[in-house]
Amino acid sequence: MLGKLGKSLTNTMKKLAGLSVIDEKTIKEVVKDIQRALIQSDVNIQLVLKLSKKIEDRALNETPPKGITPREHVITIVYEEMVNLLGEKAHELEINTKPYKILFLGLQGSGKTTTIGKLCRFLQKKGFSPAVVCTDTWRPAAYEQLKQLTEETHISLYGDPDNKDAVDLAKKGLEKFKNQKIIIFDTAGRHKDETDLLDEMKNLSQVIEPSEAILVIDGTIGQQAQEQAKAFNESTDVGSIIISKLDGSAKGGGALSAVAEIGAPIKFIGTGERVDDFEVFDPARFISRLLGMGDIQSLIEKAEEVVNEDVAVETMNAMLSGKFTIKDMKNQFDMMGKMGPMKQIMNMIPGLGGKIPKEASQMTEDKINKYKIIMNSMNDQEMEDPKIIKQSRIIRIAKGSGVKNEEVKELLKYFNSTKKAMKGIGKRGMGGGSMGRLMGQFMR
Repeated sequence: MLGKLGKSLTNTMKKLAGLSVIDEKTIKEVVKDIQRALIQSDVNIQLVLKLSKKIEDRALNETPPKGITPREHVITIVYEEMVNLLGEKAHELEINTKPYKILFLGLQGSGKTTTIGKLCRFLQKKGFSPAVVCTDTWRPAAYEQLKQLTEETHISLYGDPDNKDAVDLAKKGLEKFKNQKIIIFDTAGRHKDETDLLDEMKNLSQVIEPSEAILVIDGTIGQQAQEQAKAFNESTDVGSIIISKLDGSAKGGGALSAVAEIGAPIKFIGTGERVDDFEVFDPARFISRLLGMGDIQSLIEKAEEVVNEDVAVETMNAMLSGKFTIKDMKNQFDMMGKMGPMKQIMNMIPGLGGKIPKEASQMTEDKINKYKIIMNSMNDQEMEDPKIIKQSRIIRIAKGSGVKNEEVKELLKYFNSTKKAMKGIGKRGMGGGSMGRLMGQFMR
C-alpha cells in the first residue's frame, strides 16, 4: 500500500530499531527521513513540517515510560503522531435513519462509480440491501456502467439515460426507493472550477437532503486533492471521504492529507481492482502496515469474511489428524485466493511488512494457481488417496494440465511435506517452526 512511502517508512523504522544509541543527532536524522518520505509521497509540506516538529519535540523532551527503551519510545511517538494526523480512530457509517441517503461526490475519473459498487458490496456483507440512483447526466454511458455494477451484485438501480435533468432523476429515485433502508446517489464528476456542475450539486443536495455526503478522492492525484476537497466542501457539507486507487500509489499521501484540509474523516479506502478490495479506514491499522508493523486484526477479519466455517473446520481437523488429502489442500488454496493478493496478505503479518520482495510474493501466487490447475486434472480417487499417483498417472495429469511431469511431482512433494508438518503440529500443539518452513518452500 502506497508503494514507495511504505517502503521508505519501513526502512526508517528498521534503521531506528537497529540503533543502540538514541541521541539528538539520531532523532533529527530519523525526522529528516520521515520528512523526505512524506514529501515524496505528496503530503502537503506544511503538514509534514507540523508533524515532524511534534515528533522531534516529543522525542527530545519526553521521558520514556518505565520498561520502555528510548528506541522503542521514539518508534511509538512516530506511530502515534502519524495516526493522529489521519484522524486517530476508525469511523463507520452510522445508519440510523430510514432511508439513509448517501450522496456521492468526486472529480470525473476519481473512481466514484466503481466505488459505489464496492460500497454496495460492503453493505451487503453487513446485511443491508442498498438501492442506487443515477443522476449523472453528463458522462456518456454512466447509467450503463452503474447498471453493470449493480447487476453483478444484485442491487436495485433507478436511472433514465434519456432524462437530462439530474434533480428530476433524484426526485423520482427518492420516490421509487422511499421504503429502502439505504439509497446511494451517484452524481456527475466535477472540477472545482466547473461552476455549473457545482451549482447542480448544491441543488441535488437540497432536494436529496443526504444523511451523509461522501467525497471520493483519487489516491493518485497528489496535492491537488486538498484544493479539490476544499472546493467541494464549500458547495456541500462533506461528511466523510473515501480514497480510491490507494494500491501502490506514489502520490497517495496527497489524498490522505486532504482530510486535514476539511476536517472530514476518511471512512473507507479502495485497495485494489476487485469489488472486495475495499475496507474501513482505521488510522492505527493503516499506519501499522505503512511502518511495516503488520495488521493482524485486518488479516483475521479478511479470513472471517471469506472462510466457509464448515469447510475450514473439516480441513483443519483433517490436517491435524493426518488424514489431510489433496482435496483438503485445494479447499485451503481456494480460501486463501479469496482473501486477496498474497503480497497484500503477507504485509498484514507483523514482522513481514516490507520484507517480501515483489518477485517472491508473485511467485507464490503463480505457484498456487499452477498447483490448482494441476489438481483440477486429478480425479476424485487421486485427490482422496494421492499414494496411488505413480508415474503413469503423473504423465496423464501433466498432459491434462499442460505442465511438466516434474511440476506434478513438485506438487506431490509439497503436499506430503504439508501433511507431515501438520501431523507434527497436531501432536505437539501449535508451536514449532513447521509453518514457516512450509511458507519458505513457496518462496524458493
